Amino acid sequence: MSGDGDGVLDLGPVSGPVLVFGGPYGNLQATLAVLAQARDLAAERIICTGDAVAYCAEPEATVGALREAGVHVVMGNCEESLGFDKEDCGCGFAEGSECDLLSARWMAYARSALSPDSKAWMRALPRRLRLRLGGRRLSVIHGGVADISRYVFASTAESEKASELDRLDADGALGGHSGLPFTCLVGSRLWHNPGAIGMPANDGTPRVWYSVLAETPDGVSISHLGLDYDHGAAARAMRTSALPEAYARTIEDGLWPNMDVMPSPERALRARPIRPWSVLWPAG
Repeated sequence: MSGDGDGVLDLGPVSGPVLVFGGPYGNLQATLAVLAQARDLAAERIICTGDAVAYCAEPEATVGALREAGVHVVMGNCEESLGFDKEDCGCGFAEGSECDLLSARWMAYARSALSPDSKAWMRALPRRLRLRLGGRRLSVIHGGVADISRYVFASTAESEKASELDRLDADGALGGHSGLPFTCLVGSRLWHNPGAIGMPANDGTPRVWYSVLAETPDGVSISHLGLDYDHGAAARAMRTSALPEAYARTIEDGLWPNMDVMPSPERALRARPIRPWSVLWPAG
C-alpha cells in the first residue's frame, strides 16, 4: 500500500474477494454483522465508502470496530464535517428540509460522543482509494471527485458518470453517499455503489446492503447482498440516546423519512423490496 500525498491511498493489486459497504452511520449492530460476513468470506480487502458516523447511536464504538478490523475507509462528508468540526454534516440536504433539520440533532450527538482520537482518525482518512482487481483499475470515492457530497444514483446520466470516471482516470468507480445499491456499466467502465450498511435502502425492509467483488475467468463478478441483523437493538439504542425518532423508525420499517435528495426514478421504487442480485463486469 502507498499514498501519494494528495489524499489518495493505493491498495495495490488484489487477487481475493473484496467486500465493500457504505454508510455505517454509527450503527454498531449492522457494522459488526457485516464484519462477521467479511471474516466468513475471508475477504482480502474490506472497503468502506465513508460516513462511518451519522444517524445512529454508537459512533465511537462503530469507529473502533472499523479500525480494529482493518477496514479501508475513504473520507465521506460526515468524516470531513466531524473531523474538522464543521457546522453541518455536509450531506447536501436542502436548507430547511426535514433531513436538514434532523441532521443538526444527530450531528450534535455524534460530535459530543466521538473521542479526539476518533476525530483525528477521520481527518487523516484518504479522500480516494485505488486498487487493481482482475486487471482493472478501481477508484473508491464517497460522492464525486470534486464534490464529496455529490449524489450519484443509478438514474444519474451516463455522461455524468463518464465524466467522473474520466477525472478518476479509472476503469471503474466504487462510490457511496446515495445510500442505495446499484451497478451500472458505462460503456466498458463500471460505476458501483454497494449501498449503506447503517440504514435500509428505502425498500420497506430492515435489511441493509453490501457487496462482494471477485475476479473470475470471465471478468469481475459483483454480488449485491442483503444483510439481516439485530435492527431492533439499533433502533432501541437510538431511542435511548434521544436521537430523531424518524430515523429510528427507518431502521425498523425500511422507509426513509424524506426523499428530497432522490431523483424521480428512485422515488418510484420506494417500499419495493430489493432482492440480492449479481452482475458480471466482462473481461475487456
